[in-house]
Amino acid sequence: MLSIHPKDNLKKLVPHNIFALRANKDLTAEDVREAREYIAAYWKKVERYHPKDDESLLGLPHPYLVPSYRVKTGFDYNELYYWDSYFMVQGMLDQAHKELVVGILEDLIFLFNRFKIIPNASRTYLTGRSQPPFLTSFIFDVYNTYKMGDKWLKSAIEVAEEEYRTVWIGVKKPNERLAYRGLSRYYDINYLHDLAESESGWDMTPRFDRHALNFLPVDLNALLYKYETDFARAARIFNDERTAAYWDDVASQRKIHMDKLMWDRLRGLYYDYNYVKQKRGPTSSLATYYPMWAGMVDEKQAASLVKGLHRFEHKGGLSTTDALPLGQFVLGSMPTQWAYPNGWAPLHFIVVGGLERYGYNKEAREIAMKWLKTNCHWFHAQHLFLEKYNVVSPEKPPLKGVYPSQTGFGWTNAVFEYFCQKYIDQSPLS
Repeated sequence: MLSIHPKDNLKKLVPHNIFALRANKDLTAEDVREAREYIAAYWKKVERYHPKDDESLLGLPHPYLVPSYRVKTGFDYNELYYWDSYFMVQGMLDQAHKELVVGILEDLIFLFNRFKIIPNASRTYLTGRSQPPFLTSFIFDVYNTYKMGDKWLKSAIEVAEEEYRTVWIGVKKPNERLAYRGLSRYYDINYLHDLAESESGWDMTPRFDRHALNFLPVDLNALLYKYETDFARAARIFNDERTAAYWDDVASQRKIHMDKLMWDRLRGLYYDYNYVKQKRGPTSSLATYYPMWAGMVDEKQAASLVKGLHRFEHKGGLSTTDALPLGQFVLGSMPTQWAYPNGWAPLHFIVVGGLERYGYNKEAREIAMKWLKTNCHWFHAQHLFLEKYNVVSPEKPPLKGVYPSQTGFGWTNAVFEYFCQKYIDQSPLS
């Protein structure tokens, strides 16, 4: 495997004309065969098992996956990450990986039971913040895939409800996240904007203007809406209609407040809301599609969101934000890798899933294919996957962030495999 050092000149590694290959055609099973074989073999490199605390590394009862593996660098991973774990199991929700997938979920539950928060990652110094909450989605993926039974579901959902109440709608330290009109913000126990931005997973991004504590994020509140509807769904499985109706009402109230504060009718997108300044942020971002993925938009809003894809869609896939005005780039400021022109695997997963949920299957497939091609072309040129890609100029390297560019890469590999299963293994849409 070719390993890229941050100082390497990536331009010369990718022949420009490789992106012309099959430009107007879908990829075939043969086009992705070698890449998928690489992914299947790669998981063992990023599997870890640490049952006991070891200095700052927290012990976990089951094996888990880390985002990346690089030899002899000062920047490597041995810890489990919250939202990375959810995306890394996509594409391996099958019987062959049952023990690993269920074990990773149980590790997350173990961390919550121990610390009353699922930390950013399984390090002592990362327990002061979390990451975007995907616990209920992970629970239902496992419940449905492996037929875990209602007793198991009830136990897992009770943990998620406690996480929801303790962490995400907490009103005082160490979880002061419920901020304004029933909506929540990203947070860190140190009460620092940049560390709260790290909890968002988008470290760093122009969305919050370096003042993350002042913003009600679209993605976070859409995820909490999904928690609420998932709690209602679980209650109905348990034949508890009264509890289900309660959660339906809570979710409905969240939608009302989000639509009032975050939905921009003229632009047809959701925007993060600065509750301190009482106005929406200026940055258009793919966070706007989380409400679609969570199932909280109506058909008119869905149509507007689909129309708005042109702001983000490029040759290589979807950029994380639209092109920012020159004035939003500040000389010497923190690098914003979660922004134009970079594209990220988990955001493609969310957008494609949202489009499919509302019946926009053609658009979902087109975006997935663009992303697959970008991944595939880099793989054929370098025999690896990247953490992120430059989707505006796919033959060029991605914009760098606050830490070295990573190769490997967990959620990129997983979403690639997931899209291959969905759009290449299955019959094409008629």
